[in-house]
Amino acid sequence: MWIPTEHEKYGVVIASFRGTVPYGLSLEIGDTVQILEKCDGWYRGFALKNPNIKGIFPSSYVHLKNACVKNKGQFEMVIPTEDSVITEMTSTLRDWGTMWKQLYVRNEGDLFHRLWHIMNEILDLRRQVLVGHLTHDRMKDVKRHITARLDWGNEQLGLDLVPRKEYAMVDPEDISITELYRLMEHRHRKKDTPVQASSHHLFVQMKSLMCSNLGEELEVIFSLFDSKENRPISERFFLRLNRNGLPKAPDKPERHCSLFVDLGSSELRKDIYITVHIIRIGRMGAGEKKNACSVQYRRPFGCAVLSIADLLTGETKDDLILKVYMCNTESEWYQIHENIIKKLNARYNLTGSNAGLAVSLQLLHGDIEQIRREYSSVFSHGVSITRKLGFSNIIMPGEMRNDLYITIERGEFEKGGKSVARNVEVTMFIVESSGQTLKDFISFGSGEPPASEYHSFVLYHNNSPRWSELLKLPIPVDKFRGAHIRFEFRHCSTKEKGEKKLFGFSFVPLMQEDGRTLPDGTHELIVHKCEENTNLQDTTRYLKLPFSKGILLGNNNQATKATKESFWITSFLCSTKLTQNGDMLDLLKWRTHPDKITGCLSKLKEIDGSEIVKFLQDTLDTLFGILDENSQKYGSKVFDSLVHIINLLQDSKFHHFKPVMDTYIESHFAGALAYRDLIKVLKWYVDRITEAERQEHIQEVLKAQEYIFKYIVQSRRLFSLATGGQNEEEFRCCIQELLMSVRFFLSQESKGSGALSQSQAVFLSSFPAVYSELLKLFDVREVANLVQDTLGSLPTIVHVDDALQAVKLQCIGKTVESQLYTNPDSRYILLPVVLHHLHMHLQEQKDLIMCARILSNVFCLIKKNSSEKSVLEEIDVIVASLLDILLRTILEITSRPQPSGSTMRLQFQDVTGEFVACLLSLLRQMTDRHYQQLLDSFNTKEELRDFLLQIFTVFRILIRPEMFPKDWTVMRLVANNVIITTVLYLSDALRKNFLNENFDYKIWDSYFYLAVIFINQLCLQLEMFTPSKKKKVLEKYGDMRVTMGCEIFSMWQNLGEHKLHFIPALIGPFLEVTLIPQPDLRNVMIPIFHDMMDWEQRRSGNFKQVEAKLIDKLDSLMSEGKGDETYRELFNSILLKKIERETWRESGVSLIATVTRLMERLLDYRDCMKMGEVDGKKIGCTVSLLNFYKTELNKEEMYIRYIHKLYDLHLKAQNFTEAAYTLLLYDELLEWSDRPLREFLTYPMQTEWQRKEHLHLAIIQNFDRGKCWENGIILCRKIAEQYESYYDYRNLSKMRMMEASLYDKIMDQQRLEPEFFRVGFYGKKFPFFLRNKEFVCRGHDYERLEAFQQRMLNEFPHAIAMQHANQPDETIFQAEAQYLQIYAVTPIPESQEVLQREGVPDNIKSFYKVNHIWKFRYDRPFHKGTKDKENEFKSLWVERTSLYLVQSLPGISRWFEVEKREVVEMSPLENAIEVLENKNQQLKTLISQCQTRQMQNINPLTMCLNGVIDAAVNGGVSRYQEAFFVKEYILSHPEDGEKIARLRELMLEQAQILEFGLAVHEKFVPQDMRPLHKKLVDQFFVMKSSLGIQEFSACIQASPVHFPNGSPRVCRNSAPASMSPDGTRVIPRRSPLSYPAVNRYSSSSLSSQASAEVSNITGQSESSDEVFNMQPSPSTSSLSSTHSASPNVTSSAPSSARASPLLSDKHKHSRENACLSPRERPCSAIYPTPVEPSQRLLFNHIGDGALPRSDPNLSAPEKAVNPTPSSWSLDSGKEAKNIADGGKLISPPVPPRPTQTASPARHTASVSPSPAGRSPLKGSVQSFTPSPVEYHSPGLVSSSPVLSGSYSSGISSLSRCSTSETSGFENQVNEPAAAPPGSEEPVRKESKTPPPYSVYERTLRRPVPLPHSLSIPVTAEPPALPPKPLAARSGHLENGTRRTDPGPRPRPLPRKVSQL
Repeated sequence: MWIPTEHEKYGVVIASFRGTVPYGLSLEIGDTVQILEKCDGWYRGFALKNPNIKGIFPSSYVHLKNACVKNKGQFEMVIPTEDSVITEMTSTLRDWGTMWKQLYVRNEGDLFHRLWHIMNEILDLRRQVLVGHLTHDRMKDVKRHITARLDWGNEQLGLDLVPRKEYAMVDPEDISITELYRLMEHRHRKKDTPVQASSHHLFVQMKSLMCSNLGEELEVIFSLFDSKENRPISERFFLRLNRNGLPKAPDKPERHCSLFVDLGSSELRKDIYITVHIIRIGRMGAGEKKNACSVQYRRPFGCAVLSIADLLTGETKDDLILKVYMCNTESEWYQIHENIIKKLNARYNLTGSNAGLAVSLQLLHGDIEQIRREYSSVFSHGVSITRKLGFSNIIMPGEMRNDLYITIERGEFEKGGKSVARNVEVTMFIVESSGQTLKDFISFGSGEPPASEYHSFVLYHNNSPRWSELLKLPIPVDKFRGAHIRFEFRHCSTKEKGEKKLFGFSFVPLMQEDGRTLPDGTHELIVHKCEENTNLQDTTRYLKLPFSKGILLGNNNQATKATKESFWITSFLCSTKLTQNGDMLDLLKWRTHPDKITGCLSKLKEIDGSEIVKFLQDTLDTLFGILDENSQKYGSKVFDSLVHIINLLQDSKFHHFKPVMDTYIESHFAGALAYRDLIKVLKWYVDRITEAERQEHIQEVLKAQEYIFKYIVQSRRLFSLATGGQNEEEFRCCIQELLMSVRFFLSQESKGSGALSQSQAVFLSSFPAVYSELLKLFDVREVANLVQDTLGSLPTIVHVDDALQAVKLQCIGKTVESQLYTNPDSRYILLPVVLHHLHMHLQEQKDLIMCARILSNVFCLIKKNSSEKSVLEEIDVIVASLLDILLRTILEITSRPQPSGSTMRLQFQDVTGEFVACLLSLLRQMTDRHYQQLLDSFNTKEELRDFLLQIFTVFRILIRPEMFPKDWTVMRLVANNVIITTVLYLSDALRKNFLNENFDYKIWDSYFYLAVIFINQLCLQLEMFTPSKKKKVLEKYGDMRVTMGCEIFSMWQNLGEHKLHFIPALIGPFLEVTLIPQPDLRNVMIPIFHDMMDWEQRRSGNFKQVEAKLIDKLDSLMSEGKGDETYRELFNSILLKKIERETWRESGVSLIATVTRLMERLLDYRDCMKMGEVDGKKIGCTVSLLNFYKTELNKEEMYIRYIHKLYDLHLKAQNFTEAAYTLLLYDELLEWSDRPLREFLTYPMQTEWQRKEHLHLAIIQNFDRGKCWENGIILCRKIAEQYESYYDYRNLSKMRMMEASLYDKIMDQQRLEPEFFRVGFYGKKFPFFLRNKEFVCRGHDYERLEAFQQRMLNEFPHAIAMQHANQPDETIFQAEAQYLQIYAVTPIPESQEVLQREGVPDNIKSFYKVNHIWKFRYDRPFHKGTKDKENEFKSLWVERTSLYLVQSLPGISRWFEVEKREVVEMSPLENAIEVLENKNQQLKTLISQCQTRQMQNINPLTMCLNGVIDAAVNGGVSRYQEAFFVKEYILSHPEDGEKIARLRELMLEQAQILEFGLAVHEKFVPQDMRPLHKKLVDQFFVMKSSLGIQEFSACIQASPVHFPNGSPRVCRNSAPASMSPDGTRVIPRRSPLSYPAVNRYSSSSLSSQASAEVSNITGQSESSDEVFNMQPSPSTSSLSSTHSASPNVTSSAPSSARASPLLSDKHKHSRENACLSPRERPCSAIYPTPVEPSQRLLFNHIGDGALPRSDPNLSAPEKAVNPTPSSWSLDSGKEAKNIADGGKLISPPVPPRPTQTASPARHTASVSPSPAGRSPLKGSVQSFTPSPVEYHSPGLVSSSPVLSGSYSSGISSLSRCSTSETSGFENQVNEPAAAPPGSEEPVRKESKTPPPYSVYERTLRRPVPLPHSLSIPVTAEPPALPPKPLAARSGHLENGTRRTDPGPRPRPLPRKVSQL
């Protein structure tokens, strides 16, 4: 049975539980759980991370923890009773864990690893805290470390700042908001500005001395040197090195490491240097022989110097090598370091090129205790401490020092009867009074233990040696008296014995007879001569002698003898025990000289402060002793001395001695009667203030009043204790009188001089410190009243003296901070005075920083929810006095411009923040009663209105993001909670006072605006928070957005008819609120839109305003990332439900549908824009949105904005042509007028003409970059006309030159023809603008089908590529997935005029083949009926699909949607006709090019002839004869008679062309190709005989074939198409079926090989020939396809090539392979002929090497299928490589484009053309009329491959049967023959030259005229090339009538007044 748990409430999961049992709760290790019930080893409860899911789990999986339960029962809350720091650590580490993994995913390795280390560190510290074995101090330390690391991690991860008090998190509900603000501010400041350490330390470690010629021991002496003052500033660090230059005691780090301590910030300058002096210990001369002398001397060796500036960067300097300079002239040794610093080191030699001193240096910051903690390893290993010379900047009480520093400066000695100067060595001893030498009190420096004697270094032959060696003598105080220092001077001989001879001595006593020590400074000592054997041990013999030149005794003969020789030392005492000051000694010994007391007290002020503080207690005892002795006589003097000492302690140097004085007063002061004298003298001074002219001394007295009162109070207490409280009343009267005097002096106003006000300021600044002293003797209320009276007496005039006002405020501030104010009783007395002064200052906006601080302190004391009566009364007083002024102050300071300086700005933010915190504190403390009183206090509605406006404005300011730093979420949430509470109180006042007849728009608008920005705050968007943070916020505050949303709804409903005032103004703000992803908020707010629509309908009969505003705001808000799919559905459903019963339901539904559709598009647009790179999806989405704005919404401004967004996308993707078309949309909205336009987007303010000119130039530039020069030319002409009309000939000239340059580019530059691909997007997962639609896309340069398919799959990574080309069924359309169907399609150019003209170069035609294309084609071969295995051409049909787009390509996008598709079938016979026409056309073109020498070599013609003749001989054409000329076919297809005749005619025509071609070939064929030519001629006769032709002569005579320059040429009346020399075939538009160009298809249509290489889009590569000749129609491809060729056809081929799958296989192949490319359709060869391998190789070599290849890497089976070469298509991809490698072709050949007759293909409903239209002659003689042999589609896009490469290859240089691009050959252009009138036009009804820019979606079959901006007036003269796309051209309608040009396009958009 399940029992509710009593104590087991909270636990942590210690092992993961999968929850596989019924009702099991899945848990992960580390989860925290709350337990509700238990039963037999199981618990029931929930994980705190997901409290909604409850379940059971084993009790053994959970570790229980102590916790306390709040709200027992259903909604109980469990709080762990562990240390709050532990709780915080645990929750923080959980949050970090998730984010830490994200860092890894985002590849932020550095932060990832750093955070990992910190997390491990925190876990270690957590363990230490949990174990609980730490001492109190250590625990504090650990917590400090933990919180520092938590704060660091939170900051790095962008988490919130945590307010803490003593390392524990603070609940903002438990403290006042001002205190919370301070805690946040403190942590923020700590984070921002690290406190500058005032104390610094230099760590030095000596590594080694690198020098080649050592061999002697060395002493190295480090010290710090101030080059500015030329003196050392530290003691010395002394260490010894062995003969190898390494430290002598490496095992003792303190001997070679030192810390130079207590450097002040002022000493971190670049002119402070580390100096290193090196002394060697050895022979006198460095180069002397070893046995010369055994005595060791200290001798100068070298010096090194380093500026401390190098260390200020903060980096550790490991292994620095200092250059060591050797001293050449020893007399300069004492200043060698100065000379090196001054860069005078040229006079010194370096010790060696690679020699130097290796040291490690590091600068450490902080006090010494902090350094000990942070660098504990340094101290634990051992380090010597090197102190500063003298006391540090701050002298600490209790610091014991008694150090005498002696510097051995120099000496002056006589020669002593020698010819050379002496080598003097000084030896120093300390001798005590008994004559014994003191042991171990001479310190050479830190790092070396003290010694008993000192030997100076020796300077060679120098009678005036200068040493400058500093020594420290740490002599104990008790040894000082009577001790002296003796210096002995010896001459060091360099002879063999090396003896040292004593020749003199000096001495100096340490203390004078009067008890003063040796004064600081330089002393010139007398050198007393003596002999070697003189006994100096007996000190009495010389101590009576004079020791210094300054103290020569009168007639002492001994002294006068010695005066020529002198010895100088400098002494400096650093002692806390001894003094050198006689006055100080006199004062302390006042009792011995009572007569000197007055003089001693007067001299006290002249004594150095450090001397006084050293003897502070003694001095104070002395003063009060004198006061007791004779208060009448010395009272005033003692008082002044006391004031001097008290003020001395205010100095920062002696600040730390204040506690010493405090201790003295508490424990040692014994002057029980002193208070009377002190009060008396103090009052006397105060009374004299107003009359005194000089106030300095009085101000000193006032400054010291705190300690004077301390002495008074302590004295009175001592007196009371002694007498049992006598004279109490008298004492009170004295104090009252004193304060009366003070009040009088404070109330005086300064007249003229500022001295009085200065005294008042001094008094006020120190007065608050007196309160605590008074409280020791008086009651709290008494003191409060005294203080109130005193502060109340201040003059109230604010303008008197700013300095005094500031001090007055500081005094108030200190009062509020004092102990007196914390007591509620005294606080109530003092509060009015405090508020009065604050009010005055705030009104004047003065001293705001101080005011803010005082207010903060006032509110800090009023805790939240203090319901005590006193607190409520205080709040009453504060509200009445300060609320209004507080609001005004915040408004004032936030509206000021922020100051520029960073520190000023910080102060500015501080003061704003503090005032805000005060306001929030006050509002949080206010109860219903306070609000009611406040609202009742307003006398008029105007006052109330002003107040409400003011407070709403302030709230809007508080909500600003910049109000608090971004990581202050805690503070923001508290502020919002206060704001919403206040708004709920005030909204009642709004409803009661400002509705109906009192309605006030401004105040209601302010209210709604506040509510909206409140809800939109970033810190309230809980969806962005982590789950734990969201849970905490909801528990504490709930979702404040929903509360405010409900309040908005309630207030809106109250408005009634006044709602109209806010429509449409509030639509945008409310829409922004509804876009927040909070379901409750949306449900509350969305119905308001229905209300708005209803009221707007009532007012104006429609809701156009609502619609317009909704649409405008939606765009901007959704582009900012707001809104989602759920919102769209919710908006739709809620509003549709709301308007069901409205009379205006229909228009409402229409509005909602429009808005919903717009949302769909905007969401798609936003999702697309999140992608990194520009892709088709982005562009397509922008186009969709742009068209929606134009067509459905008619929003001109939005439309233009999106035009420019699309333009930018195109530029980024380098789609320059599309960019130009896009910009043209805007251009078309403008006219050539002088209307002024406003500044818009990036356009300046300008006239419409100027902007249109700017746009024209930009468009031309983009057309130029996109190589769409023809369009650029049209625009050039247009703008040139404008220049001409304005007579702007300068610009006109430039424009004409630009136009000319574009013509040049057309002729000279290479252009690639793009591929086109049809893409179907199926399935519901695609964006709205793509879903279940098909598009045709213009590929990039060189982009083949495989590359395009891969690109699409990359853009849609979740899409599945469909593996067939069939139309998908409904299941695919409705699938929750993405399906892509892709295959290549062939463009069908609409304008045939240029393409049909002869003599037009390919460079020009290429543009018209792939531009302005509306129609595309795709062919699929299939067998109808039974398949004849002997000859499959009998049943091979072609299904031809035509796709029509909504806009022509290229346009504003690279892809456009398919508007309509038509499917027709072509019979096998029509197929055959088309193949032959295409081949004949190709032959004619090549022959023509060869004749006119457009070809650089003859190979293309050779290969073409070889292909046709070879295939024909081997039965290619005979397959057509077998299929269509047999009797049974003619009988069964009587309707095909005309077509059969046409086929026969084409065969005969082909023979005629071949014969002529062979004649031309013979003329040009090179010698080495003659055998091949002969073979071709032989085979041609075989072919003729197989066709039954014997001679051509009769036919030729009867039917002359006109070739220009001897080439075959079509007669004007022979065929409806003409052949142009560049070989472009143009097919009349009436043909629904046609074939692509020869260079795509060549006669590979008849090649068995090409068809074998059929593959599909998904990447089975095929023969590059196939890909190159790809064409939508497989047409006769079926003739040679290995899939379909009959055994008869292939019988002559090698058996390996004959394998042909069954039809079912073929169908399977063609259907299952995805996205079939038109160039990869099966193609057939009619004449497969086996050829010898050598010949085959030769043909391939000759014919096709230059062909671009799509994929030479065919699979082996594909290559094996067709060993025979193509008879008409020339070769396979593999073979083609041979030519390219052979490099036979000099320049790339250009393929000709044969023109084409009417298509024999038929639409399912079309009528065959009449035979008459086909007959080339009127006579009955059948002739071989040259006729296009190869069919081409009406809009074939492939241009000359020289210009563009084949569609699929992308290789631009070479193509089969092509001529040189630069040949320049032109033929006379014959007028194209008219097509037979009976031909049918199933495609477009009107002639349609698509405009260069098709901008708008067109309706089905409607032509879109050229845009207005591109239209050019039609002139009578024939147009220059390139022809204008709108120039009239002949075309044929179905009824045969001539088509007329469509008129100019109407303007697409009604012009608006919008000045865009």
